Parts: sequence; structure tokens; C-alpha cells
Amino acid sequence: MRSYYPILAAIFCSLLLISNIGAVKFIDFGPIKTDGGAFLFPLTYILGDVLTEVYGYKAARRVIFTGFGIGILAGFTFWLIQISPAASSWENQAAFEAILGFVPQIVAASVIAFLLGQLSNSWTLVWIKGRTHGKKLWARLIGSTVVGEFVDTLVFTLIASLGRLNFQEFLNYLATGYVYKTLFEVILLPITYRVIAKVKQHEAMTS
Repeated sequence: MRSYYPILAAIFCSLLLISNIGAVKFIDFGPIKTDGGAFLFPLTYILGDVLTEVYGYKAARRVIFTGFGIGILAGFTFWLIQISPAASSWENQAAFEAILGFVPQIVAASVIAFLLGQLSNSWTLVWIKGRTHGKKLWARLIGSTVVGEFVDTLVFTLIASLGRLNFQEFLNYLATGYVYKTLFEVILLPITYRVIAKVKQHEAMTS
């Protein structure tokens, strides 16, 4: 049997990349302001918890840095495509710039926030695990989420909102994003428990 580690790493990086592209669109659900990345991005923190809990901080950190590198590559690639001369028969340059032309700023916001948030999340999980002597899984999953999501949301909102949101919209976006992503992970806590248990069982059989 093979380890689940490379599969989880691939899913983790894929979710990050898809979320970065989706985040170029701001979305209003009534008074709630968010972006397209809100649909999948919280799952990266759940997977980050699984990777840290099962494989350890160093293994999780390798995946985090890999996702960071892929995010930078994506931003650079879209920027390169944008500045390349458009074919004379292609009439969608303005539409491309309006959508994917914003990706570099979003990617910059996302990868910096992602790196700081995920490292904070993983470090906090490991710290709480040490303080509780490996007990109270719920405490380290929730505690790491509270810290990691706050760092991530704050940094992302600061960078992504530059030139796009006023101060009131910034506060709305910050508060909504933080509460939503934190509650999302808390609600899915029973599923996270099961995934961690299944992955640990599988890895024990492969060792």
C-alpha cells in the first residue's frame, strides 16, 4: 500500500490554485462581502491540519512551500500571458485583463497570506499538541484554525483590497471572511476527525 501523502499534497495545491483564480471575483450575499475563493479555500486549512497531525510539521511545511511556489508560478504565468501581444483575430484582451489581469495582485495577497497563515496554523497545532500531550484533538484543531485563519484573512484582505475596497468594505470583508472560514472548519470538525483517523490507520499499515 502506498502513502496518502503525495495525494493529499496534490489536492492541497490544487485547491489553493483554484481558490486563487476564483478569488478575483468579489461576491455580495446581501450585506456579506466575500470572494470566489471562499468556496474551496477553507478546505486547504482542513487538509493542512490533516497533514500536520498525521505527518508532522516538517512534512506539512514542505507541502505549504510547494503550494506557495505554485501560486507564484501561476501569477507570473498569467501576467506573462497578459502582456504578450494578442493575435489580430482575438478580440478579448480587455476581458482577459478585467478578469485574469487581476490575478497577480490576488496571487500576491493569497500566497503571502497563505504562507503566513498555514505556517501559523501548523505551528499552533503542534504547540497545542505538545501542551496537551497529544490529547484533546478538538482543541488543537480549533485553536490552530483560530490563529491561522486570522493571520491569513488579515494579510490577504490588506493586500487584495488595495485600490478596490473602501475602509468600511475592508472591515466587512475581513470580519466576514474570518468568521466564515473559522465556522466552516468548526462545522466540519467531525469529518476532519474521521479523515485524520482513516489516514493514520492507512499510514500505519504502509509503514
